[in-house]
Amino acid sequence: MKTIKVLGPGCPKCKATFRNTEQAVNQLGIEAQVIKIEDIEEMMRYNILTTPVLMIDEVVKVKGRIAQIDEIKEFLK
Repeated sequence: MKTIKVLGPGCPKCKATFRNTEQAVNQLGIEAQVIKIEDIEEMMRYNILTTPVLMIDEVVKVKGRIAQIDEIKEFLK
């Protein structure tokens, strides 16, 4: 099972990335844990300065922009 994290303070871009991530997981029909991290202190542990950030299994895949559904699906294959 994949662990997917979306890091961001709750801005519209962060929310869109989270929604796109959920849709990508559902469309692929895979088992994944999708976690939304909004706590600034926790984000700082990842040394993240630009949000939103999409992480898959602790690897940053996208930062500073909205991750698109098709793009996320490619990361998850």
